[in-house]
Amino acid sequence: MPDQHLHIIAFDIPVPVNYGGAIDIYYKLKSLKKAGVKIHLHCFEYDRKPSPLLDDLCVEVNYYKRDNSKTKLFCSLPYIVATRYSENLLTNLLRDDYPILFEGLHTCYLLNNKKLKNRKKIVRTHNIEHEYYSSLARVEKNMFRRYYFLNEASKLARFEKQLDHANGIAAISMNDAAHFSRKYKKVRTISAFHSNEQITSKPGKGTFALYHGSLEVGENNEAALFLVNEVFNDLKIKFFIAGNKPSSELKTAVSGKKNIFLKMGISSEEIYDLVSEAHVNILPTFQATGIKLKLLAALFRGRFCLVNTPMIEKTGLESLCICRNSADEFKKELISLFNKDYDLSENKKREEILMHNGFSNDYNAAALVDLIFG
Repeated sequence: MPDQHLHIIAFDIPVPVNYGGAIDIYYKLKSLKKAGVKIHLHCFEYDRKPSPLLDDLCVEVNYYKRDNSKTKLFCSLPYIVATRYSENLLTNLLRDDYPILFEGLHTCYLLNNKKLKNRKKIVRTHNIEHEYYSSLARVEKNMFRRYYFLNEASKLARFEKQLDHANGIAAISMNDAAHFSRKYKKVRTISAFHSNEQITSKPGKGTFALYHGSLEVGENNEAALFLVNEVFNDLKIKFFIAGNKPSSELKTAVSGKKNIFLKMGISSEEIYDLVSEAHVNILPTFQATGIKLKLLAALFRGRFCLVNTPMIEKTGLESLCICRNSADEFKKELISLFNKDYDLSENKKREEILMHNGFSNDYNAAALVDLIFG
């Protein structure tokens, strides 16, 4: 069997591996290499440095400066697309006839390029991007940033039609796959790649509840504020919020609360330790797009997982979580859960779904290889 070579165009340098998009791409590289794929990686560079870790995973790594000039804001293309164009990238892609994996709409500037017309082109969608940006606008308090998000959402809704030029779409969730299947051909659900290789949830009890996420992201800030102000405001249960760059509003909300603690400026490993030690990982969201890597981390590593409907609906993980929606429902469930031990029999249910039904890296690498080379 001849070697399987693949170009991957990444919207960012996926090292350090400390946010959702970087996690998905980095562990995808590891899993595809394990599956025998020879990877030719192309990264757009703007606030991260080239990493030797990528040289160990790929046969070649190319870097291109992202053009973040403000003039791109006035382009008809979405800003996240217009700033990721490189003539050198096109030149490098044309050196062979290997298939191309575009990571997100962000990297799809060249998707309809005539010179690539006869190439196998697959797009990995990380979100329904225009819905994601509309949701960012909804929770954004800064007027100028809100206008940017709304403008970008409108452009992304138009630009999404470029997916007609793809030979296949690897959607990150079943919900996203349903959206793309109504419009485009050959859509497969291939869930997020991640750092978890087995179920390591511990039996017994933890002493605190945990919410974790990148706190500079509007939806995570909104969820954390909801938990502080409406759920743990009159509970005696110890509650940790872990993540980087919390808003001043969140810091103010937490200050003076004797049972609520903000863990910021900590590493991914420290966050994963908290996920493992918590009695309840509580993960509401008010934005039902993609699949949340924090949810997978909680199910692979943590004890009880308490969520709301937008976090879990149409993910395939519904049976592994406890779903409540109102603040009062969350409070009652937390009190109940802190009177229970986590039983390892739950891990058997998690293993069946997570390891054998679409959420392990090996499973998803095989599905991606089939989509690209099959």
